[in-house]
Amino acid sequence: MAAAAAEARVFLEVRKRLQSALLILGDPNEGGLPMDVCITPTSLQMKSPGGCTELWLPAGVRLVPSSCRGLQHVAGDGLHLRLQARAEFCTKPISVFNQSSQAQECCTFYCQSCGEIIIRNRKLLRLLPLPHENWGALVDEWCCHANPFANKPLHPQENDCFTGDCFFLVNLRHDLQQPRPAVAPVETRCLSSENHLKMKPKANTKVICKRCKVMLGETVSSETTKFYMTEIIIQPSERNFPIIPRSQFVQSVIAQCLVELSSARSTFRFTLQGHNGKTYILLWLLNSDSLVIEALESSTSIKKFPLLEDLLKADSSSAWNAVKVLYQPCIKSRNAELASSWESDVSVHCLTLPSATCLELLLILSRSNATLPPSLRCMNSFQVAFLKM
Repeated sequence: MAAAAAEARVFLEVRKRLQSALLILGDPNEGGLPMDVCITPTSLQMKSPGGCTELWLPAGVRLVPSSCRGLQHVAGDGLHLRLQARAEFCTKPISVFNQSSQAQECCTFYCQSCGEIIIRNRKLLRLLPLPHENWGALVDEWCCHANPFANKPLHPQENDCFTGDCFFLVNLRHDLQQPRPAVAPVETRCLSSENHLKMKPKANTKVICKRCKVMLGETVSSETTKFYMTEIIIQPSERNFPIIPRSQFVQSVIAQCLVELSSARSTFRFTLQGHNGKTYILLWLLNSDSLVIEALESSTSIKKFPLLEDLLKADSSSAWNAVKVLYQPCIKSRNAELASSWESDVSVHCLTLPSATCLELLLILSRSNATLPPSLRCMNSFQVAFLKM
């Protein structure tokens, strides 16, 4: 992207399934100067007496200039218009755990925050998803005799890894690189993806990274530990630890969880709870087929947070696949009535993460919302944000 002194903001959201795009061209002088806009299938160009802004679209993204419609000027945003678009742009999402490629391999579990090895050279022979929360009731309906699985917990064996909505269950051996925390007695019952999320964590069940002191998970029994997907990276032992910015990793993991759950369970509303049982965020998934392309004028007045430094690079022309969400924060008793309503609604799915990660995600959502054009930041009393895949 080449720009002169008077840089303009460009925001383009392409809906891949709908083959449509929303283009917003922001005038930094808010109508103070005339501006010529040129749209080609592969680029956007804005010329004004103060300079020129040009944005080249990623390979695989093409606009249809002749389909432009709905041109209007929105105060605070600039020019809005819609047009047809075709997008074959694809970025490989961050993989926390690739079941097909890592079965039968020796794997190493790393703390994502600092790279500390948590479990070294664990050979995983079985990678199994935990059943949904109502699996016990289904067995009761189909069995003509007593449920053989009643009151039997699902715990992984030594070379197993069970996957829940946003966590792994692993059988701990002597290779855990830190002392095992004491385990409080827990009731024996049928465990599922949902049941683990509803278990009340005990004060002495946290699994903490010995280097950076981040909470990685919780002990479920004397042999089984639950690791949260947002805190752990599992890699084949012959590979090096991948350095991934924390905010990028959290966004990608949460976005993939939302997409998979919405597809598997036809649910689009989620509550994000901390391990302490408190609700931090209400999330409503709008769509998962967005490709967002932005060119932002550089700003030196924004205070950088370490968590968000990868979002605030000076070279601010970027494109990424993303999910679009509505959200409401629930910290400090905000939206308490709405949160209570969602928690009692069976169509709303609950995700449990470490409380610190919930706050990280809230900061990421707030930052995403703040970078959107003003007219796109709110919808039906909810705030709007994008999570990168």
